[in-house]
Amino acid sequence: MNKRSVKKARPAKASARSAVRKAPVRKSSARQAVRKPEVSSIVNMTTVTVAEVVARTTSPLRSHKYRVGQTVFYTSSPISRPGASGSYQVVRLLPSDGDDYQYRIKNPGEAFERVAKESQLEVEH
Repeated sequence: MNKRSVKKARPAKASARSAVRKAPVRKSSARQAVRKPEVSSIVNMTTVTVAEVVARTTSPLRSHKYRVGQTVFYTSSPISRPGASGSYQVVRLLPSDGDDYQYRIKNPGEAFERVAKESQLEVEH
């Protein structure tokens, strides 16, 4: 006879309902001692509100100086386009580029929009 032609009897598998789970073995030496806090650290504790924590840890957040729809005066640098200075309307607020916030501005007489830094804009009077 060939080894492949002979079927070996296999024990039946236990069903999920009849299976018994073994409890994990715990070693008595694995227990760790629970440390109690020192009395001196409890005495020095004070109650602090969330608002106080936020006020102590964060600096005041800076936001955009101008809002969408506001008319501003754009002063371009002499290197880029000296003739582009004039009255513009803020179209969109953009994220900061280092220290300056950026804005997308548009002049009604131009067909395109520009990106300007906050330092290049002033309130139009």
